[in-house]
Amino acid sequence: MKKIKVIIPAYNEENAIAKVIAEIPPIVDEIIVISNNSSDKTEEVAKSAGATVLSESKRGYGYACLKGMNYIESLEIKPDIIVFLDGDYSDYPEQLTELIEPIINQQIDFVIGARNSKLREKGSMTPQQAFGNWLATFLMKVFFNAKFSDLGPFRAIKYNKLVQLRMEDKTYGWTVEMQLKVLKQKMSYVEIPVRYKNRIGTSKVSGTVKGTLMAGIKIIGWIFKYAFK
Repeated sequence: MKKIKVIIPAYNEENAIAKVIAEIPPIVDEIIVISNNSSDKTEEVAKSAGATVLSESKRGYGYACLKGMNYIESLEIKPDIIVFLDGDYSDYPEQLTELIEPIINQQIDFVIGARNSKLREKGSMTPQQAFGNWLATFLMKVFFNAKFSDLGPFRAIKYNKLVQLRMEDKTYGWTVEMQLKVLKQKMSYVEIPVRYKNRIGTSKVSGTVKGTLMAGIKIIGWIFKYAFK
């Protein structure tokens, strides 16, 4: 039986996090919620729902993910698979079994949950998100002949491969950095179409002009950095 751990970055998700945790399949042996400087009851709710809760005071998606990875690195027994999942209830946690299937049965290194347009709830992605995803994946196709169609945060990867990537982005570029490094290191990958619904609460990135611009700049920056490296 593969050991699976889930990392969930969460910033002020007290109304969503318990729902996310409750719908994660029982094959997961630990759910790790990283409260990214939350000012609400995210930590209390997550603990009550059965998660291991860590606190990261530095704001940034990458900071939270790295905190979770550092915690796992400190454990005596390491997992086989890491799954990343958002804490806003926009994903369908039960689809985790579909994401890990190629890793377990086909020895694939990395799996993206691609938010297929036909499976997305209306309004669940803003126009700027959809365009940003298209542009980023188009550029990855041009420069790296990649077959990605999304930068979806719902993703699974072999733990030893994740360590090998030496992730470093602290903020908005985390997802694209992972995909670029998978391409550069010639790891195997596939996409699995996943459903996507309107999140609970307001997005901290796409819900603001500043967040959208900063994310776009960071994502494009990572792509050009690796294209001409």
